[in-house]
Amino acid sequence: MNSPYFIDTTLRDGEQSPGVVFSLQEKIRIAALLNRAGIPEIEIGTPAMGETEIRDIRTICGMGFNFKTLSWCRATKNDIRSASRAGTNGVHISFPVSTLLMNAMGKNPAWVIQQVKELIDFATPMFGYVTIGAQDASRADTSFLKEFVCAASAFGASRIRLADTVGILNPVSTSAMVSSVRSVEKYLPLEIHAHNDLGMATANTLAAFMAGATCLSTTINGLGERAGNAAMEEVAMALELSVGISSTLRTESFSELSAYVANVSNRPLSVSKPITGSMVLSHESGIHTRCLLKDRNTYQLIQAASIGGEEQEFVIGKHSGKSTILHFLEEAHLPINDEACAELVEKVKETAVELKRILTKEELYTLYTTIFAKKNHTLLNYKL
Repeated sequence: MNSPYFIDTTLRDGEQSPGVVFSLQEKIRIAALLNRAGIPEIEIGTPAMGETEIRDIRTICGMGFNFKTLSWCRATKNDIRSASRAGTNGVHISFPVSTLLMNAMGKNPAWVIQQVKELIDFATPMFGYVTIGAQDASRADTSFLKEFVCAASAFGASRIRLADTVGILNPVSTSAMVSSVRSVEKYLPLEIHAHNDLGMATANTLAAFMAGATCLSTTINGLGERAGNAAMEEVAMALELSVGISSTLRTESFSELSAYVANVSNRPLSVSKPITGSMVLSHESGIHTRCLLKDRNTYQLIQAASIGGEEQEFVIGKHSGKSTILHFLEEAHLPINDEACAELVEKVKETAVELKRILTKEELYTLYTTIFAKKNHTLLNYKL
């Protein structure tokens, strides 16, 4: 099976998220972090938006990064002309392929096929490569989608993007769509561009890859329109840990990338966001921590260092058990016997329920001193 080829579209589709605006310096920083992560290609923007966008794209293209750059265009010559001024290596031209979108845009299948040829011919002299997008491929008539892909291939497209524009696919239907296209186009690179409206963008991207779409369009943190896109860090780690296929990405860059994009997009991450959420490597359950103290692999799939993070301390809370409490007390060189420990565990649970949150170390130590004072024990010179 071919290696996955990632195309990051944080600076294009990611910035299309409602209310998200990146300054030029923020774009440069994101590009630099993506470059450090080893991304092979980025979709850098939409030149038709105007002179500021063109200037920003040209600036990033001229900075000597290692990745290829791609401009996004509608199926018009004016958009392609604007892209040629932006200086990207390649151009992506998007066409409506579902009846719904074609009707809404006043187009028809004959126009689409004709324009594919005309615009590829028009764009080819200006760019190193031309990719063609099947917008709303997931709701297109299968026979027309195949005709579209075959036509684009015959007319010289370098790659075809199959876009699940409204996020309607599931892993089964994604696999069926890609397999159907692959049955008539054996060799042309296929790209999947998944949206997360039903929470399946990462799973659909994996399904597409397994079915033959080796080019994966993703964004940092899944940033994108509506519910967003497939998250690069989630797709890469899922491929590595669930499928056993490593990408060329340097995954230890993920934590820094994720935190920076969350900050400048003003889209804070859920603490439980897969891979880079602040608490996804935290543990509270006593059943779990007892095993985790012996081997982190027992209840933790991802090693913190693999994504550029640090292993998290255990959480003190309602579900903490004796092993967790003893761990923190031993760390602080605080003595305790079995009877007092059992009482302390119960007091921790009661306090966590009362406060409706986890406890800090200092709060644990305060509970400890209270119990010891009540039992007339000595703290062995430990000072809080």
